[in-house]
Amino acid sequence: MNETALPRAKGVSLANPVRFLGLSSRVLPVLAVSAVLCLGAGLVLALFVSPADYQQSEAVRIMYVHVPAAWLSMMGYSLMAAASAVGFVWKHPLADVTAKAAAPMGALFTALALITGSLWGKPMWGAWWVWDARLTSVLVLFFLYLSYIALWSAIEDPVRAGRAAGILAMAGFVNVPIIKFSVDWWNTLHQPASIFRMDGPTIPAPMLWPLGVMALGYSLLFAAVLLVRIESEILSRRLRGLRHRVARAELAGPT
Repeated sequence: MNETALPRAKGVSLANPVRFLGLSSRVLPVLAVSAVLCLGAGLVLALFVSPADYQQSEAVRIMYVHVPAAWLSMMGYSLMAAASAVGFVWKHPLADVTAKAAAPMGALFTALALITGSLWGKPMWGAWWVWDARLTSVLVLFFLYLSYIALWSAIEDPVRAGRAAGILAMAGFVNVPIIKFSVDWWNTLHQPASIFRMDGPTIPAPMLWPLGVMALGYSLLFAAVLLVRIESEILSRRLRGLRHRVARAELAGPT
């Protein structure tokens, strides 16, 4: 794929950037409004409806920011890896665009998860940071995001940059299941899974519902910003392609 390949994409309908931009313009307002409503409702539920924990007291409210951020950090990297694989196997013209667009948001949510985790850990564990398996693997995830972004910035050719960054994204995906199952494979300060369990969630409903609403709001926000970033990248590539054609025409001179 090159700078001018995007507008000529055939096959899958959404591979055509014109069709994608048309669909995005209709979906984006719905996502944005839904994200604002869910986040607003989630914050009200988390701060004023959800009860304090009998052990953690009011500090438990950090969970409503920390847990969705941690989920989105893993989801964002999973999306990057999947999009990179699609780009390698099926040469989908929007695959590397999607992966590139998701990376900064994934890095932001990972940083938020690390920061809020430290704020939560200090009163619970007595330390801002401990080198347990979950924290260390999430920190590695943050560095993977930064490395992916740096590769795109370091390589000028978008085709080579997409391939190099895609290899890193797919190779780094091994860290995602490590994060997920680290509390089961090693002794850590983090509690085992309490929501996605075969025998059902162990979190009481008055806490689970606000957490679910916040997670939905985070996800909708992620999707809305992702669409905006994909649109921006498509238009940016079109502009670069136009500039290249103009430059070549000027070099060729009058015919």
